[in-house]
Amino acid sequence: MALTSLLDTLLDRAIVPGYSRVGFVVRRQWWAADLAPQALAGRTVAVTGANAGLGKATALGAARLGASVRLLCRDPARGRQARDDIVRHCAGAEVEVDECDLSDLKSVRAAASRLRNELPAIHALVHNAGVLPPERTETADGHELAVATHVLGPHLLTAELRPLLAAGTGARVVFVSSGGMYAQRLRIDDPEFLEGDYDGTAAYARTKRMQVVLAELWAERFADAGIAVHSMHPGWARTPGITDALPRFAKVVGPILRTADEGADTAVWLLAAEEAGTTTGLFWHDRRPRPTSYLPFTRHTPDEAEKLWDYCAVNTRL
Repeated sequence: MALTSLLDTLLDRAIVPGYSRVGFVVRRQWWAADLAPQALAGRTVAVTGANAGLGKATALGAARLGASVRLLCRDPARGRQARDDIVRHCAGAEVEVDECDLSDLKSVRAAASRLRNELPAIHALVHNAGVLPPERTETADGHELAVATHVLGPHLLTAELRPLLAAGTGARVVFVSSGGMYAQRLRIDDPEFLEGDYDGTAAYARTKRMQVVLAELWAERFADAGIAVHSMHPGWARTPGITDALPRFAKVVGPILRTADEGADTAVWLLAAEEAGTTTGLFWHDRRPRPTSYLPFTRHTPDEAEKLWDYCAVNTRL
């Protein structure tokens, strides 16, 4: 056990082997028996950005475990294509599509209202929707696109679905972050990226750092309700988020990129594993909790975390 833990840590610190398919293939040899075939039977799982990539893989993984799945997608037509594909791979799966643009607060509220009207409970909510803007753009609400999609939208959706999560015994919330957040500190002094030259990759990483902190804050606030909240990063997976937004990177590391299913594995595991239900507020990769900072300058203070909460509350009008 000590040896595998050491090797796991070395893989993680080395980044390339740990984040690539190499890390996944090595680590899965150490995992305990996999989840039961119907581990999520009778449970409802909602996944944002579920029309492709990690979101679709997460939805498929949940369906294979017996869950009823709601695909929250900005484009309903693409969502329906994803639903049909999931059902082809998982015969008999219960999969529905809900229109929801996480960057649009009005759309988030409307989607949450529909779900509250249709469902008695939600047992898991996966915040997966993501964007890497090539240039700084603002949403209809006046927010920078990455922070709207990764932070404000998920914050609002979590709050709006709180009654359904509270009604679902042992409910869980999972934020799909990115290992890129390790290079950024919590920039609550400039959450909308107004200072300096805009960099989409930096904006992406900054907001992924915010997601990890936000997950910790929600974990504290949901503790009494028995709702576990976690964040995770998938490593480097061959998804549109990599191949389309970072084509040069994808070309260089292409041979060792994970599949979407491998990247989504920990997100799916967090939905059903007993360990994930008895802990909360942790950051995971390949089914193991990881540090949220390695470099001193990326660590945040409790005051900075609360300022992030206040920023989200004010800008989502909660």
